[in-house]
Amino acid sequence: QVRLVESGGGLVQAGGSLRLSCAASGRALSSYAMGWFRQAPGKEREFVATISRSAGTKNYADSVKGRFTISRDNAKNTVYLQMNSLKAEDTAVYFCAAGVFSSRPNDFGSWGRGTQVTVSS
Repeated sequence: QVRLVESGGGLVQAGGSLRLSCAASGRALSSYAMGWFRQAPGKEREFVATISRSAGTKNYADSVKGRFTISRDNAKNTVYLQMNSLKAEDTAVYFCAAGVFSSRPNDFGSWGRGTQVTVSS
């Protein structure tokens, strides 16, 4: 099973940018489609973005489309989420996950522990 560790979260002002990273170990990241999800306090975990194994296909939640970019470097076993034009409503714990190309959490079998992103308005 692949082990995932997120990093790059923090506190940023509205309109700012952050780049999240998700480092994998244990198995080759190229075996999986990857996803980013987020969970705000009192809310359910929600889909943010997903990328296919070869990075040829990407999908985004409408709420982040045009602002966030998912990418991957299979040689480095790392997936990224570039977040621009951040809004207060983007505040959440962000999780990366390994699975199949999907927007549904149940299609991802391995999860990281998350990294906190806080956007101040």
